Amino acid sequence: MANNLQFTFEAIWKVLLASLILGAGLPLIFALGVRSLAWGSSVEAGPRANPAGTVIGWILFAVVLAGILLGITFIVASGLGKQLSFEHIFPTIADKH
Repeated sequence: MANNLQFTFEAIWKVLLASLILGAGLPLIFALGVRSLAWGSSVEAGPRANPAGTVIGWILFAVVLAGILLGITFIVASGLGKQLSFEHIFPTIADKH
């Protein structure tokens, strides 16, 4: 009984962590990217635009896009009966063990 309860709490923790990262984390990074682009434009910065804001904004957008593509890859791999492997530098689709 206690062992089942431990697995239940472990599963709840994993779902909570994933929902915080994907449910709140990616939209937060996107919002920071929009804010950085505004900071980099001459409208928000006044007479002098800050090019660092533009660079930071596009980097944050790239992080959000990478997260979305990784999620789609995970869904496709699961649908094909495979798994996403992080054994190398970049994720790959591998057979389930």
